[in-house]
Amino acid sequence: MEQQHTITVLLLGDENVGKSTFLSRISRGGNTLDGKVPITLLRDTDQPFIFELRNRRHAYRLEFYDTAYAEGWRLLEPDLILICYDISQRLSLVNMEHIWIKEVLSTFRTNDRIPIIVAGLKRDLRSESDPNGVIYPQEAYRVSQAMRADKYVECSAETGELLKLAFEEICSTAAQTKTEAGGQSEGGCTSM
Repeated sequence: MEQQHTITVLLLGDENVGKSTFLSRISRGGNTLDGKVPITLLRDTDQPFIFELRNRRHAYRLEFYDTAYAEGWRLLEPDLILICYDISQRLSLVNMEHIWIKEVLSTFRTNDRIPIIVAGLKRDLRSESDPNGVIYPQEAYRVSQAMRADKYVECSAETGELLKLAFEEICSTAAQTKTEAGGQSEGGCTSM
C-alpha cells in the first residue's frame, strides 16, 4: 500500500489579504481554478482545509491552516509557510516584510528547513491609479528576496488569473518538503 505524506501548510498575512478566498477557490478542485465557478467561502471552523494530491510515486495530504484563529497558528509545526499580501494594499506588503517574516523567524526556530513562499493575492485589483503606488511583481519579488523567501507567486482567486500556476508551484514545493533535500530553493528566491 502506498504511503501518504501529510504536509502542514500555514498561510500567514494581514486580515483581508485574500487568504480565505484563495483557499475557498482551490478547495473546489482543479477544474475551478480558472475563476469561472462561483466561490463559496470556507468557514474558519473547518480548518485544516484538506487537499489530497498524487504524483507518480507518492500520495500527499496537504493540510492548509489560515491565521484566522488568532494565536493558534503558533502551535503548529508547518512543513511549508505561505506569507500572503494583498497586491492592491501596500501596507500588507510592508507588514509582510516587517512583521510577518519576523513572526515566522521568532516562532519557528527550526526554520532553516521550512520553505517560505510569498503569495501576492488579489492580482485582479492591481491598479495604476493607486495613490500609494502600484505594487509591480518586480518590487514584490525584490522584497521576497530580501526576506530570503524561497519562491514568489501571485494570482487572483476571484478571476483565476495565474491561480493554476501558483497552486502547482505550492504543491510542488509541498511535495519536495518530504524529500531528503527539502523544499527550500537552492539559489534564493525564484519567481513563477
